[in-house]
Amino acid sequence: MSARITAVLGPTNTGKTHYAIERMLAHRTGVIGLPLRLLAREVYDRIVKARGPSVVALVTGEERIVPERTQYWVCTTEAMPDVGADFLAIDEIQLCADPERGHVFTDRLLHARGLHETLFLGSETMRGAIAALVPKAQFTRRERFSELKWAGSKKISRMPPRSAIVGFSVENVYAIAELIRRQKGGAAVVMGALSPRTRNAQVAMYQNGDVDYLVATDAIGMGLNLDIEHVAFSATAKFDGRRMRHLFPHELGQIAGRAGRHTMDGTFGVTGEASPLPPEVIDAVENHRFAPIQRLQWRNPRLEFGTLPRLIQSLEESPGDEWLTRGREADDLRALKALSEYPEVIDRVQHPNDVRLLWDVCRIPDFRSISQTEHATLLARIFGFLQGGKGIPSDWLRGQIQRIDRVQGDIDALSKRLAFIRTWTYVAQRKGWVDDETHWREETRAVEDRLSDALHGALTQRFVDRRTSVLLRRLKQKETLVAEVNDKGEVMVEGEFAGRLDGFRFRQDATSSPDEAKMLARAAYEALRPEFSLRADRFYNAPDTEMDFTEQGGLMWGEIAVGKLVKGSEPAKPSVEAFVDEEAGADVAEKVKRRLQHFIDRKVATLFEPLLAMSRDEALTGLARGFAFRLVEGMGILPREGVANEVKELDQDARGALRKHGVRFGQYTIFMQALLKPAPTRLRLVLSALWEGLSEFPESPPPGLVTIPHIPEVGMQAYTLSGYRPAGSRAIRIDMLERLADLLRGQDSRGGFEANPDMLSITGMTLDQFADLMEGLGYKAEKGEREKARPAVEPKAPEGGAENPIPEDASPIADAEAEAASVAPEMEVFYTFTWAPRPRHNPRPERAPRREGGEGNRREGGEGKRREGGKPEFRGDRKGGGKPKGKGKPHEGKGARHFEAHPPKKEKPIDPDSPFAILAALKGKK
Repeated sequence: MSARITAVLGPTNTGKTHYAIERMLAHRTGVIGLPLRLLAREVYDRIVKARGPSVVALVTGEERIVPERTQYWVCTTEAMPDVGADFLAIDEIQLCADPERGHVFTDRLLHARGLHETLFLGSETMRGAIAALVPKAQFTRRERFSELKWAGSKKISRMPPRSAIVGFSVENVYAIAELIRRQKGGAAVVMGALSPRTRNAQVAMYQNGDVDYLVATDAIGMGLNLDIEHVAFSATAKFDGRRMRHLFPHELGQIAGRAGRHTMDGTFGVTGEASPLPPEVIDAVENHRFAPIQRLQWRNPRLEFGTLPRLIQSLEESPGDEWLTRGREADDLRALKALSEYPEVIDRVQHPNDVRLLWDVCRIPDFRSISQTEHATLLARIFGFLQGGKGIPSDWLRGQIQRIDRVQGDIDALSKRLAFIRTWTYVAQRKGWVDDETHWREETRAVEDRLSDALHGALTQRFVDRRTSVLLRRLKQKETLVAEVNDKGEVMVEGEFAGRLDGFRFRQDATSSPDEAKMLARAAYEALRPEFSLRADRFYNAPDTEMDFTEQGGLMWGEIAVGKLVKGSEPAKPSVEAFVDEEAGADVAEKVKRRLQHFIDRKVATLFEPLLAMSRDEALTGLARGFAFRLVEGMGILPREGVANEVKELDQDARGALRKHGVRFGQYTIFMQALLKPAPTRLRLVLSALWEGLSEFPESPPPGLVTIPHIPEVGMQAYTLSGYRPAGSRAIRIDMLERLADLLRGQDSRGGFEANPDMLSITGMTLDQFADLMEGLGYKAEKGEREKARPAVEPKAPEGGAENPIPEDASPIADAEAEAASVAPEMEVFYTFTWAPRPRHNPRPERAPRREGGEGNRREGGEGKRREGGKPEFRGDRKGGGKPKGKGKPHEGKGARHFEAHPPKKEKPIDPDSPFAILAALKGKK
């Protein structure tokens, strides 16, 4: 009766909890009740550090550590033991008004006392209620150590460091944490449903500076002391278990008060879609003036266990004090009512002890939150085991735990398993409910720890960029970060991968957040400045064999792009653009550009050496020199039809002078054979596309191919520069086309001719493909069939002897003839090619006179064109002028063929009954 009762009231950050711990340690024994399991663990660790683990107990719903010489009890308010301690304290006493748990705090307010000292810690709003219900209580007001100011609305992207963003649902918390990870590098996550181990690991990341942001539910409002400078509300309404409602001003003040640690001032505001707070609410929070609490939640502590109806009636009894009101139906009462309707439960409840046991079972919290029916079914099963007097079977309990003991899965799966194991952790803490209490307490605790660690890892992996957290922490410890470049070009900042040096450009890691990207770039370039200079010197002295150009105009140093070609003053004189970061400096950029220009100039000089030598030959004068410049402009290849007039004007001396430089005057193309090789062709395509300003350059054909597909979408110029001429569905290489033209000159193109093996060999085509090619060159191909000539049939040697004489009327020739006649004739396909001139515009034009001399096969109107109204003129370098051989007559000599427009008519077969049949057959085979 002489014990002192004191209510220490005030806003957050007044040191109330710290004061209670000091007062408890000043006594020989003490008990402190705290609102959260998380906070209880934090206070327990502080007292253990001060007094040692042998005299400090921790008792919560799911955890029980009770040494034999316990002096100080740290508990959740619901789990406070009834021990005669010298000191007793209840923290956050304003929770007496909480609809869910208020009746527990009200019961402690009314009945829990220390032998020498009792402290009630909480908000100033409880002064009136405590004064009315605890008349002997003394009051002490504590002022806040720092100021709390309104900071308005801020976007999450502009949230200052050391901020806590508050959400009121798991989904909202995860969404905010994900956004902060992308924009700020990461955030710690704190929720009331987390285990102490997970929560402590998350808080440690924030406190150590690994992350600068904390995303939490309103659980941080209950005594968690963190280094928070700003609290932002992402919403001002929450679901309280029954309905959505706006937060009361004192609830906002409790959460916002987490901002500011000791004497450090704090700010609060809103973010996201939350509307700014009304001015009167802001004023109340800043000045800690809230409406006093008028009603405390209450439930009858004097329960009657005679029967189930009497127990339920006592739980629903109304208070007799105006300050007290019967709270909403709690989960334990709801479960009791549900089980009281189960026939199997009613049959087992026959004694007051059974009623008391059932009530203890109903007080198992619904950690799983699946459904009321599921929870009631589980409680009925547990009650059945316990009512039998043998406790929960170990085999059954082991199976339940093993199904939960899995650390694979995402955050949601791990959170659910963690909630499930809390049920069995709570059960294992109840005395007499399991066979081996020590074993099952250790087992459930170990599973919870494994799941907690896995959940912490999953939260960290999802919501924290580890590299960013390391860099931020080290940046705070010193002014500059240590960066280095390894031999692979990887840039490491404080041992963390920051990007790659690609040639002379730093490619920063794309996973960096905007803030981190600036920090990484700044640190990386500090390390790269000397590397840029060293690499530029190495590149300048590198041989040309280490460099190359791509078919799209890129310039490569090994496999690294260091620049690109750009249009110059002439097609064969391109300029270069170096890929060098601005931070590398003008000297490095100039050195790289100069080396690239040297490389491409030498490459052009080497690959186009015959062409450039011709342009410098002073012996070429007059028309020959002008034609040489036309070849230079065409980069060594000119379609003959485009320069027909110039070719006509060249005399034999001019042509001879040009031939000395490797110029070949073909029927279709004038070209330099040396420039048809793959390397000059590749360069020619790049330089031409660059000069024409194409956005996409044509690729050079694979080397060694005589023909390539003719793609209509590809322009004629691209084929010409590649050294090919389209004809039909294929394009043939121009030098091979000229060889084919040489063979065609010896054929009768008017009377018709067939392809010989040399023609097919040059083109590497089948007969059908060759026919398509010839049609593309202006010939008409007529397909036919004829009987394939059979080889002569050798008569078989006579098989006989003295024992088997050959009949006198038998004839080997007749047998061979009969065998040949029994085989069906084999047919072969052939094509007859004739020159197919274009339709005449004038029905009766005059025949153009035949021109003497000339290079190649010349046609009226230019090289490679058909003369209007007639066949092409074939003139060239061959002996005897340009007239084609033959006029439709068969060629004489070995291997000669018949070139006719139609296959020969079949002769009338010989009558087999004629006496000349055998002689005629022999004559045909001769």
